[in-house]
Amino acid sequence: MKDVNKVPAAVAMLKVIEAYGVKDIYGYPGGSINSTLKALDIEKEKINYIQIRHEQVGALAAAAHTKLTGKIGVAFGSAGPGAVNLLNGLYDAKEDHVPVLALVGQVGHDNMNYNYFQEMPEVPMFEDVAVYDRLVMTPESLPHVIDRAIHEAYAKKGVAVVVIPNDFGFDLIPDVRYDSASQTYNKPAPEPQATDAEVDEFLQLVKDAKRPVIHVCRGIKNGGDKLIELSKKLQIPLVMDGLAKGYVNEDYEGNLGTANRAASKAADEILDVSDLVIAIGGDFPFANSFYATHDFKYIQIDNQTIELGRHHVPELAIWSDATQFVEKALDRSETVAPSGFFKAAAADMQNWKQYIKKMLASDDESLTPAQVYNQINRVSNPDTIYSVDVGDNIINTFRYLNIRPTNQWVISALFATMGSGVPGAIAAKLDNPKKQVFNIAGDGALSMVMQDLVTMTKYHLPIINIVTQNGDLSFIKGEQEDLPMQFYGLDLQQQDFAMIAKGMGLDAIRVTDYRELPAAFDKAVQAANAGTPFLIDIVINDKRGLPVEDLDVKIVDGKLEESVSHKYKDDKPAGKTYSLQEFFDYYGGQDLLPLAHYFYEYDVKL
Repeated sequence: MKDVNKVPAAVAMLKVIEAYGVKDIYGYPGGSINSTLKALDIEKEKINYIQIRHEQVGALAAAAHTKLTGKIGVAFGSAGPGAVNLLNGLYDAKEDHVPVLALVGQVGHDNMNYNYFQEMPEVPMFEDVAVYDRLVMTPESLPHVIDRAIHEAYAKKGVAVVVIPNDFGFDLIPDVRYDSASQTYNKPAPEPQATDAEVDEFLQLVKDAKRPVIHVCRGIKNGGDKLIELSKKLQIPLVMDGLAKGYVNEDYEGNLGTANRAASKAADEILDVSDLVIAIGGDFPFANSFYATHDFKYIQIDNQTIELGRHHVPELAIWSDATQFVEKALDRSETVAPSGFFKAAAADMQNWKQYIKKMLASDDESLTPAQVYNQINRVSNPDTIYSVDVGDNIINTFRYLNIRPTNQWVISALFATMGSGVPGAIAAKLDNPKKQVFNIAGDGALSMVMQDLVTMTKYHLPIINIVTQNGDLSFIKGEQEDLPMQFYGLDLQQQDFAMIAKGMGLDAIRVTDYRELPAAFDKAVQAANAGTPFLIDIVINDKRGLPVEDLDVKIVDGKLEESVSHKYKDDKPAGKTYSLQEFFDYYGGQDLLPLAHYFYEYDVKL
């Protein structure tokens, strides 16, 4: 080793990261991370340092990169406050099961354990969020620890944290290869497959059921068309988990849309009366309450054994890739006769689609959320990428946004942290510079991270930013409406986001009338096509779409009963109840019909 060239340990660390195909690292400078910054300067021709303005944004951007590409994302923060700021984005990566590497600064090793400025025991802080959590002990071991961290993050689909004493990164170590098997992650991992016996048992349970439903999540991947084929063949309607939006053609009559709160009326109604639920490729976090509405048989298919039975006890659990299972079920099944239940479900969904179409076409002069999404749909491309922030925009996205299988979209799904829209859009544009990218956020969410609008300007990222504001936290308002309390703590001081954005170098416009919307969106597209980030600040009203979670549907003595939940508007006068028609009318759904209407029309026996 005497004749081997030497490099700073932090440079050797970056060479390992580069070997795994990483092109961008997100972070913010700090005294305890300077050795990493020096290395980034040395390696700047091979890897990009993206300077965000808050470490939370860096970690969320790294997680969004992984969600969109499948490749590990990397972020860093300095000791103390920088490290703490990373946690929000790292928990997002943990909950959504994506590999992310976090580089965390620490004071020099000779100052550790002296209660030095910004020194804190960082390894314990990351114990819960990380699948791999290490303090580097020597300069020579730094690149090796990074290599192992990346392997662990990929293998366990989670967060790897490496805490680096700052002085170690400056020390010289041999300039040799430290990455191991970095090309391994360029090919898809083998997936488990269902056995013939498992598929046959599944088909028998389907045959015995009267009202089967397939609950689909993102594990279906590119198998949406095959799933439609199976749905038609076995006459089973499809209900989407939110994360599966876009994986199955939304024009298919048997696609009932999403369930639970951010949902379609048809999906919730059909799930409420199903006698067999087939969950395929998903992690439905609301199962403990939503699946508890009535008894049914349950089949779960997942490629991760840890997910089987996680939220609901199955009669049949099958460890298998979702699409492979669907293909095998197609091969081993016979076409069934047309089903009245399937026809009723499809008709119920068609009725709901007419309601959505009416909302999108509204000419209400005080802007509605649906009008905003109507314009997003109008100017979007077949390969547009959407970064959707947390809040009411989740419900509106599931209902109103046209997402095709050729589109991508990213969200903070299970952790559901507000402020994920901006970093998600930044990552999407860096990964796909030629594609149209939207950031869709509410005023509460954008307020948390709007400092990083300037990051779009700095790196010339022509993102179209949509911010809707109505002066309150609408998603939480919807929750409080069904609780024994008055609305409290939700008012937001309105801001002129257009003016703020212009101060950060974006082009921007403020819209208060729906008649101004088309021109504003045309201007945004024109600016983005010319290479300039754009923000549309839209003042909307507080008009909600139908809160489908307040519908109670159940079978009593062989008859279908549907009513408005007693929890709906819990602060209502004592003894007050609402009829279905009153409920529908209040939300502009005069033409909506209850599920019982379609069960009667198609002679569904209960």
